[in-house]
Amino acid sequence: MQVVDELIARIRELSSTEDAALGEAKGALLQLATGPDGRRVREHIEGALRGELLEVRWELEEVLDEADPSEPAPAPVEEPAEEPETGGDDDLVVVYDDPRGLVLHRNRGGDRWFATQADPRTGQPVTFELPPDQVEQVKQQLAGSPYWVLGAGA
Repeated sequence: MQVVDELIARIRELSSTEDAALGEAKGALLQLATGPDGRRVREHIEGALRGELLEVRWELEEVLDEADPSEPAPAPVEEPAEEPETGGDDDLVVVYDDPRGLVLHRNRGGDRWFATQADPRTGQPVTFELPPDQVEQVKQQLAGSPYWVLGAGA
């Protein structure tokens, strides 16, 4: 499983501007995940997902989906939040907009944060509220990203 860990580390290092190298690393990981020891490799990748950044999780989930599309994707832990009523403090402001599929919103008061991303099973956007204890963690993970919306006060 050392080779799998090395490929995951390589995916983590690559940015979206290095698409060819990222594709090679994902291809090598896919080949291992569909090989004779594929079940163990997929289980190892699933275990590694828990500690990874969102962007790396997406890349690894793509590999898992391609490796065994017959298995249903795990259900999201967070339930979609009800859309807040418009007006006053509940108006949502976009603070982060990654064209690869993640949008973060906060209410005007700044005490509630929401994430919108595609459901891997349906491809439809799903919005859910981030628990307050995860907001700082997400901000730290995305700190150097160029997709923060200027003037949104994130």
